[in-house]
Amino acid sequence: MSVTVAYLGPAGTFTEAALWEFAHRGHLTTPVADTKTMLDDATSGGGAGAEVGGAAASPADNVIPFPCTSPREAISALRAGDADYAVVAIENSVDGFVTPTFDALDADGIQIYAELDLPIAFAMMMRPGMSLSEVTTVTTHPVAYQQVKTWLADTIGEHTFVPASSNAAAAQIVADGGADLAAAPARSAELFHLTVVAENIADVAGARTRFVVVGPTGMSPAPTGVDRTAVVFTLRNEPGSLVAALTEFAVRGVDLSRIESRPIENGLGTYRFHVDLNGHVTQPMVAEALRALYVRCESIKFLGSWPAAPTASERERQLHHNNHLLAEAESWVSAAQTGRMT
Repeated sequence: MSVTVAYLGPAGTFTEAALWEFAHRGHLTTPVADTKTMLDDATSGGGAGAEVGGAAASPADNVIPFPCTSPREAISALRAGDADYAVVAIENSVDGFVTPTFDALDADGIQIYAELDLPIAFAMMMRPGMSLSEVTTVTTHPVAYQQVKTWLADTIGEHTFVPASSNAAAAQIVADGGADLAAAPARSAELFHLTVVAENIADVAGARTRFVVVGPTGMSPAPTGVDRTAVVFTLRNEPGSLVAALTEFAVRGVDLSRIESRPIENGLGTYRFHVDLNGHVTQPMVAEALRALYVRCESIKFLGSWPAAPTASERERQLHHNNHLLAEAESWVSAAQTGRMT
């Protein structure tokens, strides 16, 4: 069964690299809309034990990339039924959250199913036969430009910046003669027949970008012990409403890994809040916190629970919290209920 996946194109972007990594990890195998049908078939015996093509295949073999010009367009393709999933960048370690993605995730009927983060470094490329001394125009995505400005200032000096819709699109612009130098993934040089003049360029060493798989609403992946849950909500315009909402997590020991605010289009001074928390919606403390948050919100949208790709410190903290503290708390309450307190 083929799976169509929308992403920020053209071919050669970091988002495309994330798409194929998700595919090889098995996150893009079955369209969410077909999951119930497949489960029903398996339960009734229809199709049980069936093989595709008579042999095991790579999870990526049936993935059809669907290039788009922006994260919003990729998510719109998903919502319109033109794609089964969308892969989008959600956050990078240099510039923070990716605004177009956050705004697009506020739409109905979608949720997040998986995440990964990739190291980000750029190759500098130009048309064959050119030299760096000839460069007067530089193109890349505006976010990427912020990550290579120091190198450009030291190496190129004064230049004109030509913004591109993606890093791979920048390579295409150079190939078409619209700029002299592109900062893009190294694969773009092969795709557009350009010459790489510098590799592994990044003003901030160790820069990384987090990508997510977005699909139609459905059952969240099973908890792994190291998970992330996200919600988007708005609050009534009352004193202390945000503090009260966030306190629902704090008093239950639920750790927030991110909170961002975005203005609501209907006027100044009104915001929706995007919150990521460590844990899974099936965990009692997380579920209880979300119930309490629901009561306080003017509107709330569940964006999913999925396996996290945390930093080492986040992983250690979450595993300790989930596996030890909650078990100790359960044991203590049980002892109180049964008169076994010492």
